[in-house]
Amino acid sequence: MKRDDNFLRQLLLKMEDNDAPSYIILNTLGGSNSKEIHHIRILCDCKYAEQLNDHEYRLTASGHDFIESIRDDGIWEKTKIAVAETGGNATIEIVKTLAAGFLKKKITDHIGIDI
Repeated sequence: MKRDDNFLRQLLLKMEDNDAPSYIILNTLGGSNSKEIHHIRILCDCKYAEQLNDHEYRLTASGHDFIESIRDDGIWEKTKIAVAETGGNATIEIVKTLAAGFLKKKITDHIGIDI
């Protein structure tokens, strides 16, 4: 299964929006949520989420930081365009770095101070 960066972003935002301190995902018969399971495991691989038990995960501090860099829809669109214009391939770390760069520029432009 291929990584879907848009789905990954939606999953991160969904996990953060959860009122509980952890996110529960149930393995269903027939694999109806196999995409979600695959992507949450990618988040764990990147240390953006941590598995607590068979069905429960939590966002790490790095996961929250990644969310902050991709939360803004405009920044997310700029990030996707930048990746697409350079061939469409990028690691999650590159996506995070690009998004953080666009966020930094937005803040710098707003306050007039380089950060």
